[in-house]
Amino acid sequence: AISGYVVCRTATLNGWEHVPDHRGETVYSTENGNPVLITQPGDYPADTTTKQPATPWDTWNGEAWVTDTERQRTAELEVARQQRQQRVKQAMASVDLINLKLRAGRSLTPEETAKLNAVLDYIDELNALDISTAPEIIWPEAPLALAS
Repeated sequence: AISGYVVCRTATLNGWEHVPDHRGETVYSTENGNPVLITQPGDYPADTTTKQPATPWDTWNGEAWVTDTERQRTAELEVARQQRQQRVKQAMASVDLINLKLRAGRSLTPEETAKLNAVLDYIDELNALDISTAPEIIWPEAPLALAS
């Protein structure tokens, strides 16, 4: 057999032929960049390339992967929005008991008042944060009160 080929029966079963053997290799769909493992002898499947995309936002231009920077930017901003939302949610959860006491008309201890104010200041910082710099965001430091 020739290196890189495997001997197979012809389609008519009346002879033998050398067929490219790429089994075990990974190629990439030019439609979506997903990896495709080659499991059968033969040429590479149509609409695949041996070139791996560099980012999840790459699109195939017929010869190479090109990063769709607009899609990448939109995704980075969405991740930043979700991160901010999660941080606000965690901060709000840390003062649930304090909020419940306030709604019940109870007084807060000086420690509870300090914690509530620290968490509210943190939430204000998060909401005022410019996330247009994503993914290079310098998040405000969560108050120590958030941990307790």
